[in-house]
Amino acid sequence: MEIELWWLLVLPVFFGLGWLAARIDIKQLLNESRALPRSYFTGLNFLLNEQPDKAIEAFLEAARIDPETIELHFALGSLFRRRGETDRAIRVHKHLIERDASLSQLTPDQRLHALSELGQDYLKAGLLDRAEEIFLKLRGTGRDEEALRNLLEIYQQEKEWEKAIDIAGMMPGHAEHLWQKEIAEFHCELAGAHLLNGRLDAARERLTAALTANRRCVRATLMMGELEAKVGNGETALSTWQTIEHQNPVFLSLVAEKMMGVYRELGREAIGIDVLRSYLAHYPSIDLLDTAYVAEQAANGPEAAYTLVRDELRRNPTLLGLDKLLEAQILLAPPERRADLDLIKNLIHNHTRRVARYRCDDCGFKARQFHWRCPACGGWETFPPKRTEEFDLNP
Repeated sequence: MEIELWWLLVLPVFFGLGWLAARIDIKQLLNESRALPRSYFTGLNFLLNEQPDKAIEAFLEAARIDPETIELHFALGSLFRRRGETDRAIRVHKHLIERDASLSQLTPDQRLHALSELGQDYLKAGLLDRAEEIFLKLRGTGRDEEALRNLLEIYQQEKEWEKAIDIAGMMPGHAEHLWQKEIAEFHCELAGAHLLNGRLDAARERLTAALTANRRCVRATLMMGELEAKVGNGETALSTWQTIEHQNPVFLSLVAEKMMGVYRELGREAIGIDVLRSYLAHYPSIDLLDTAYVAEQAANGPEAAYTLVRDELRRNPTLLGLDKLLEAQILLAPPERRADLDLIKNLIHNHTRRVARYRCDDCGFKARQFHWRCPACGGWETFPPKRTEEFDLNP
């Protein structure tokens, strides 16, 4: 293969241009690196070596030497907030905003960013009134959605449910019913306050609004049944509670004891026990078993209660169920055997205390008592009333 003569002339030119471009890039990189404070690289080194305290001190020194490092201020403030040092994060972001007010060095986007960061600092520190003031300023700006989300969180923490309903109605996706569950829960919170203060008509209006927003709101249905039972409408209360089976049958265990109370008042205790047995057969639950066990023992004695627990334990073997079976056995055992059975029951009970917890579906947070709103992640109706052992047994 012959090589054209002009290629021999062009190749050195290409090599020369490549060498020149490399020299320019290296020179530019060296100039930029020399312009950065030495403490900036020291801080990065501390971060890479997982020494956050020393990294913070180095970044502070870099910010003092070169006040123009805007992004460094943002990174530093975020680092303070994540470590829980909200007072230092507030100082960093306030310094940015106050300096901009006198020197006008921030771009509009940077100023909004600084305000948002300061609002999050106040929110993390629990200074909700100051955080609310900042996020209200951000309404209608490029950070409007972020402001709405933080305002919604603030109003939930302050239990300002009317304001929370208004904000949720402005959230993106509201038209697609993405926030209907939360809005229904806010109405339920207001209804609960009305019930405590005896304002039954106002409570009924709120519960109706909750079911209008989310017809599958179990909490609203449960409270509506309580309202009907309070005014003496036992039959209506029972029919209301029975709709929970179609909304979410997992929550039947929360209403089982209330249903049995109304059945007793109506003189239909046997029917109530049959209803609980039917629920237990279709939707097994430790809490539902406990209610059915107590009702069976009160109505038909310890032998019938023991049979109920034994049959359920055969269908759904759990340690919590075994604990209940031993409790029933103690009632039937002769006096000389009760001490041994009681010892075994206490051993089982001490172990089951670790698995007798409710667990959030969203974040996995575990709690000994049921919550309508997760204390960890803030999700609504994410705590199904099932114990962790029941989750572990299900595929």
